[in-house]
Amino acid sequence: MIAGLKGWIARHWPVLRLRTILLGTLLFVAALPGFGAIFLRVYENALVRRTEAELVAQSAALAASAAVVGRGMAADPALPATPVRYHDRMTEVDLRSSPILPPRPRSAPTRDRPDGAALALARRMMPAFAETKVTTLSSILMLDRRGVVLNGREGGRSLAALPEIRAALGGRAVTVLRENEGTATRYPLEWLSRAASIRLHHARPIRVDGKPMGVLLVSRSPRALFLGLYEDRGKIALGVVAIFLLLVLLSAILSRAIVRPIESLSRATRDLALGRRVAPRHPSLQVVEIRALYRDFEQMAESLEKRSRYLRDFASSVSHEFKTPLAGISGAIELLQDHGADMAAADRQRFLTNMAADAQRLSRLVRRLMELARADVLVGESDARTDAAPLLVSVADALTSEDFVIDLHLPEVFPR
Repeated sequence: MIAGLKGWIARHWPVLRLRTILLGTLLFVAALPGFGAIFLRVYENALVRRTEAELVAQSAALAASAAVVGRGMAADPALPATPVRYHDRMTEVDLRSSPILPPRPRSAPTRDRPDGAALALARRMMPAFAETKVTTLSSILMLDRRGVVLNGREGGRSLAALPEIRAALGGRAVTVLRENEGTATRYPLEWLSRAASIRLHHARPIRVDGKPMGVLLVSRSPRALFLGLYEDRGKIALGVVAIFLLLVLLSAILSRAIVRPIESLSRATRDLALGRRVAPRHPSLQVVEIRALYRDFEQMAESLEKRSRYLRDFASSVSHEFKTPLAGISGAIELLQDHGADMAAADRQRFLTNMAADAQRLSRLVRRLMELARADVLVGESDARTDAAPLLVSVADALTSEDFVIDLHLPEVFPR
């Protein structure tokens, strides 16, 4: 299966230029943060957390104001011994892990009457709620200690069944994500935004003189993803232009340091295959691997040049060695053909003896050439070792034999 998959990829893999591959890789790497911000919801999650932080700050300020107003409404108001401080974590929701609850159900009818003190406090706080709502566009509800709504169209009804309200009645501020049933699609690509159809609900307890008085329920939809992108369009455009210019610069550097040297080396290789002597120019921007490749090419070119020179000299020497016995044999055959009948027996025998000696010399030359070709083809192992003593003895015996003759006209040594 793996082999078949590899074969399919090899058949359909496009053959691209190295410049195209480098530019495509750089573009892909540069686009990863953008894809991560959208598809991994990094940017959208930041928008949601910013909305939550605004709701937390807003509800904290309103709860503190309600506590101050409630303390002033008491018959004998007294400042607390220590100031009230909020230590809640600013953000706790995450689009990737936080559950999204169903839309907030409508308040349920209840027989409980609203707490009088809490209702009076809500009436005193209504102007502050209205001014805050105009600025922040948040929905602000105040509930008493039993979860009965004190303001708005749902006044007198109960939201005590909501988990965020139960947590706030227990003294803990909490934020939950709920589906927004009133969402309308405005953009074709709005399906990319998960936050487009949710609404944040933050519930915070209200304490007056350390005693629970009620709960503030503040809710608002987070900023839309595309609206946030539009608001940051200047920064995004500047970042895109800067990244594109940086990609162009990196592509030019990589092209000069890698692509151009490879193309130059390719042209030098073709020239070398045609028998031309080449010396490729080293690139100005040095890369370790490219520099090593150029060094290996120069060594290869030098080895090929030495090999070619060796073959030319060897061919010249071999042709000279073969020419001498062939000329002797050819001349003896012509003499025998022209004057063989009139030639004395001793002369005829001498010519035949010379022809036999030249034929033996040719045979030895051919045998030595075959041995040389076989030795030239064989490549020994890099760590191979042998005893040099027997080889030196054989060479010494060959040099001292009577049949060994040095031809002073040739650089090689041939036995006769």
